[in-house]
Amino acid sequence: MDFLGITGKTFLLFGVANRKSIAWYVGQTLEQCGATVLYSVRSEQRKQQLSQWIDPQKLFICDVEREEEIARLRSDIEKQFPILDGVLHSIAFANFSEGFKPFHETKRADFLQATEISCFSLMEISKHFKTLLSKNASVVTMGISSQVTAVHYGYMSPIKAALESMVRFLAKSFSADSEVRFNCVGSGPLKTSASAGIPGFLKNYLFAEKLTLRKRAITTQEVANAAVFLLSPASSGINGQTLTVNAGMDFNYFDEEVVGKAV
Repeated sequence: MDFLGITGKTFLLFGVANRKSIAWYVGQTLEQCGATVLYSVRSEQRKQQLSQWIDPQKLFICDVEREEEIARLRSDIEKQFPILDGVLHSIAFANFSEGFKPFHETKRADFLQATEISCFSLMEISKHFKTLLSKNASVVTMGISSQVTAVHYGYMSPIKAALESMVRFLAKSFSADSEVRFNCVGSGPLKTSASAGIPGFLKNYLFAEKLTLRKRAITTQEVANAAVFLLSPASSGINGQTLTVNAGMDFNYFDEEVVGKAV
């Protein structure tokens, strides 16, 4: 029995950088469930790198920082795949080229660029792909769980908060003439190539692991499983929500072991 109802459906995933990416795991899981999966990557170089594992015919190029490229991508996909049953937005970017700085020293240009790529791109993707989405399609994006004020995450925390808010507003806006759903996966810290570039991430990752109820960090596959569920018709009653996936770390602050080591 196909409980998820994914077999034969078509999904578009944004944000595959490599085989450690959340989007990679989501794509592999969807394909195992019998879905057709299309991938949008940032550059020709990224496409060439991934072509050894993904059918080049299902790899498309789109730099979401440029709206004209999102429009072109929509046109290119429509020629081959006129209906999409779901979209995964797994895109995040922050410029730390000058090193990590205190939050109040964030540059305007860096904040606006990160917001445009990591948050507003969901708005533009949704707008341009609206007429390609099936009536009850699902759009899922990737947020964070309770580490919203973690110093190492810097100005991406308020941007992720804005992304979660955008999910709710898009869900309301689309409800006027469709049943397209918008949801967010609030992930705990993960070992990915992207997280490896965040200053001080490892210490926070190890601390977060101690806060989980099972004393074991979440895996990328676990987060991907939640995203696949939200993309599927099995989650039809969930809309405008953030599904937290962090093994309980957000309410285990007073774990006896952790408190003992701290004091």
